[in-house]
Amino acid sequence: MAKIQFSRGLDEEVIPEVRLTRSRTGDTGTATFIFTNPKILDQGTTEDITGMYLIDEEGEIITREVKGKFVNGRPEGVEAVYVMKSAQEWERFIRFMERYAQENDLGFSKS
Repeated sequence: MAKIQFSRGLDEEVIPEVRLTRSRTGDTGTATFIFTNPKILDQGTTEDITGMYLIDEEGEIITREVKGKFVNGRPEGVEAVYVMKSAQEWERFIRFMERYAQENDLGFSKS
């Protein structure tokens, strides 16, 4: 049931690339989601992007830091950044990502 939405009620079908950073103390971190040609940017979609909503059985995680990427005037992608300001927010985010990864056959690699 883990899903990502940019507009409430419209599930994003494109699987993003996700980049994580975490402070040395583990108290804070960021997750950057990069979507290439997401469904929300399709020509037929009239929905506004109101944020990025990470939804699962625990509830939802919301970020409003969402940017569009345009090439030659055409929408090509969306980048969203979620900032975690506590160890609890980090742990909650990781639980969401574990569910999302399992449902979408994703893997994790450290760099």
